[in-house]
Amino acid sequence: MSGHAELNAVTVSTVERSDRPERLFPAAYHGGVADAEDVRSLVLSLPHVEEIDSDGFDFRVGGKGFVWSYPERRPGKPRRIRTDIAVLYVGDEAEKQALLLGEPGTFFTTPEYDGWPLVMLLLAQVDTARLAELVTDAWRMRAPKSLTAGLEDGA
Repeated sequence: MSGHAELNAVTVSTVERSDRPERLFPAAYHGGVADAEDVRSLVLSLPHVEEIDSDGFDFRVGGKGFVWSYPERRPGKPRRIRTDIAVLYVGDEAEKQALLLGEPGTFFTTPEYDGWPLVMLLLAQVDTARLAELVTDAWRMRAPKSLTAGLEDGA
């Protein structure tokens, strides 16, 4: 339970009052259970995002990926793109572990992602408000400073 409280403190502190997700993209912010279309809508509301052609969704900012569909790999089976699961950039191992330990029913990882600051997010386990916070944080961590400066200054 304490891991969950710490996670909430980390998440809240990274989104400044002047740029809460609902203010950045009010049309996409409905508070319901999230899905792939919500990912697309929320992410494309952020500045300078590039969508890469894929079987699911794949988004970059400044040439760096920050959220994409989970490419599920099972032995003896072809790779399957899961649009109900997002791979999300989280910045560092500490944040990854906080999410994994704090919300094990929402976030997971696989051995292929060991050592990478990435988690898998079960979209059906979050509402669009939480999804907005997560993708906004991922975008900020990957975007060039010149793009995030305006948001952090309250612009």
